[in-house]
Amino acid sequence: MHLLPTQEDVVRVLRETGALRHGHFEYPDGMHSNEYLQVPLAMRYYQHARTLSVGLSRLLRANPEIRAMIPELSIVAPATGGLPVAYGVCEALRARQVYWAERNDESGPLRFRQFVEQSPGEPVVLVDDILRSGSKLTEMKQLLESKGALILALAVVVHQPTPTTLSFGSLPLYYLARLDARYYADAGHCELCKKGVPVDRVWI
Repeated sequence: MHLLPTQEDVVRVLRETGALRHGHFEYPDGMHSNEYLQVPLAMRYYQHARTLSVGLSRLLRANPEIRAMIPELSIVAPATGGLPVAYGVCEALRARQVYWAERNDESGPLRFRQFVEQSPGEPVVLVDDILRSGSKLTEMKQLLESKGALILALAVVVHQPTPTTLSFGSLPLYYLARLDARYYADAGHCELCKKGVPVDRVWI
């Protein structure tokens, strides 16, 4: 595999580990798609996790602004699903620290663990396994900015945009692969439903 994995390399890893599945899937919000991706299934394996994390870290290191701030840099994940990637990127970059946010319950706001505090102007790279809807990353971005953090970039293993993916404006976005699946707003608009293809209802 190349020093920086290609899109084909990443997709092959995702397929071989069962992280990328093709079929007919219904998401919790009712949207239907012909693809489903769960990057943590690939991150279970040390060599794959290292390849993906190191590859993402090399994209970040190529940015002079980020490279200059590595000794003070915080790698922050919006949820526990992105932690394997965040830790791998932090280790590869030799960044200062890694932390994340959680919810006390499903309807509660994101918040950091007690005594995890941000310093004003703290340089941060937001890291997650996937950018799909962008809702968690947007919420995390708002939380960090409310604490005075300086967000330098957003980095994900896979960018899998949907028709409703939120925009991050001019914030630099780094990813190893982009997957463009077919999406349908609901069962009534789904071509796969019309063809009678069995549907798998996914949790995330």
